[in-house]
This record gives sequence, C-alpha cells and structure tokens, in this order.
Amino acid sequence: MDKSSYDYLIVGSGFFGAVFAFEMKKAGKKCLVIDKHSHIGGNSYTQKTAGIQVHKYGAHIFHTSNKKVWDYMNSFAPFNRFTNSPIANYKGKFYNLPFNMNTFYQLWGTKTPKEAKAKIYANAVKARSSNLEQHAISLVGKDIYQKLIKGYTEKQWGKPCKELPASIIKRIPLRFTFNNDYFGELYQGIPIGGYTQIFENLLRGTDVLLKTDYLEHKNKFNSIAKKIIYTGAIDEFFDYQFGNLEYRGLKFETETLNTENFQGNAVVNYTDRETPYTRIIEHKHFDWVNTPKTVITREYPQNWKIGNVPYYPINDEKNTALLERYKTLAQKSPNVIFCGRLGEYKYYDMDDTVELALKLAAKE
Repeated sequence: MDKSSYDYLIVGSGFFGAVFAFEMKKAGKKCLVIDKHSHIGGNSYTQKTAGIQVHKYGAHIFHTSNKKVWDYMNSFAPFNRFTNSPIANYKGKFYNLPFNMNTFYQLWGTKTPKEAKAKIYANAVKARSSNLEQHAISLVGKDIYQKLIKGYTEKQWGKPCKELPASIIKRIPLRFTFNNDYFGELYQGIPIGGYTQIFENLLRGTDVLLKTDYLEHKNKFNSIAKKIIYTGAIDEFFDYQFGNLEYRGLKFETETLNTENFQGNAVVNYTDRETPYTRIIEHKHFDWVNTPKTVITREYPQNWKIGNVPYYPINDEKNTALLERYKTLAQKSPNVIFCGRLGEYKYYDMDDTVELALKLAAKE
C-alpha cells in the first residue's frame, strides 16, 4: 500500500475519531480507523449485561445546550430524557447534589433562600485562598466543605485539600432553588439501548481495525495515508522523550446483584474520606429496564502510571509547561493532527468532543 490507499488514518474510535470518520466518508474521503481496544467507542463503550446497558468505563451522560450537536447525536440513536440528579452519602446521611435548597434544608433545616444565604455566610471564613481548602471554605463555608467536598476531593486527587491548588475549584455553584438538575443543560439524555450503537452507525462503511496498536506499527500505517488524525496521548506519540504527562486513573469494580433496585438512583457519591470509592453507579437507572437483577459499579480513583488507562489530565504548571514542549514538537509533524482529550491533554465533555470533530471535518 502507498499513501494513496487512504485519505485519513484515524487513531482511536471514540467520539472524535468516529464523528470525523463519518463526516469524511460523507465527503467522499477514504478512512481507516484503528483502535487498540477490542471494541469501538473508546471510553463511551456500553455492553449489555443481565439485560442492562453497562457503561464499562464509568458513567457517560450526554448533556449540552448546543442544539446542533444534540440533533446530530439523535440522528444516530434516540435519546431518553435522563436528568443527572446525584445523591451524596456522607457517613450514612444523604444530601442532594448540586448544592441547592434541598441540600441546605438537609444540612441546616433552612426553608428560604434568605435563611440559606445567611447560614452559608455565617459558615464562610474569608481568608487568602492559597490552597483548595481555604478557597472552598471561603466560598461555601465549613459545613458544606467538611461533609460534601473535602473527602471526595481528596480521594479524587490523591492529596489532602491543603496541598491542592485553589484553582482546581474556581467556583462552586450554589443554587437557591429546589432543583436537583446537576448539569442544568437544555438537552440531556442517554441513548436508548446504549452508546455502542451510535459508534456502529458512525463507522458503518468505514474500514476499522481493532486490537491494533498504531504506535507499534507507526511507519507502516503512516505510509498508507495522506493524513493522520491522532486521538491518543501526545507524549506517548513522541515516546515520552521529554517525560510523561500526568493523569489521575480510575479502577472500576462492577457487580451483578440479585435485586431489582440497589440504591434507587443512577449515581451516589460517597463524600467521606474513609470509604475508598468515590461513587457507585447503578446502570439500569440511566436507561431503565424492568429486570429482576441490577448491575452496579464502584469507582476508585488511582494514581496513574504509564500503561494504565489515562482519565483526568492534571493541568498544573509542571504539566502545562511539559505540554507546550510536546506541542512545539507536534508542529514538526504537519501531516499529523493531534485531537481530543489525550491528543490535546485537555478534559472535554462528550458534546465538546463532537463539536470539535465536526469543526475539524468542516475545515478539512
């Protein structure tokens, strides 16, 4: 094969790669999509277990206020009207999220916005916000911080809040209405029947190779395409020659239970420090099916190392400086376009990823 074999080699079959491949095929371009997983869809992959669509790599709730993106997604699968309304479990007591009038009533018994604001103001300690703990307390007060922020955040980042920069929590939304809608987006939902069907529809008619590591055969694959769309990790592409960018990892512990309904909600966050996992998701509440069993997943944040699945970029000063060195190196590879969460080392929601893929496809 030579470079005339494909117009685009697309590394990764998640949302960015699949949407780009669909748009390019529509434009008459020939694409090859490769993925080292045994399945398409990247981290948004869903698989049916006990009659329930299980989000294999953690909860994926599609939410956006972009009507164009919402309509685009619904053209590949019908979505339900799932609204994310998580519950916080702090040492056996339950609180609504995001922080709203229900939460304030559960904490203090306040019944009006005026009462809640007065309580928060009385709890807040105004101080120079040199770390996350001081910053959070100055915004929401000690009660909310101790019960609903501190333990969860320390598990998520693997460090005490006093050692985390204030910039991690730039603001903490406080809603003075009885409204448990976590995202507050105009359009929200889960594809009825899971996400995998969307990727099947996006990639129908496009050549796909699974269980294939692009980096192990880079020269071979580069020789068969005019351009490379790379959605893998940018530092790994360059063989970590300046060192590796850092991530937080996750471990998933999934269990099928002989009960119809385990926790009564899709997402329950465990905000105390002692519980080792950050949350339990119960998959059937995302896309309800009437089955005698249920499937739950416990999520454990982990320190990340090379070889593990990277989830959350750690965009501190050290990693930002390192990223700039890799971006400079990337400019010397004009036929490679680095895209998505790993290629750009930036956290994107699914709607952002779809929008960026559509923009790149239009540009190309």
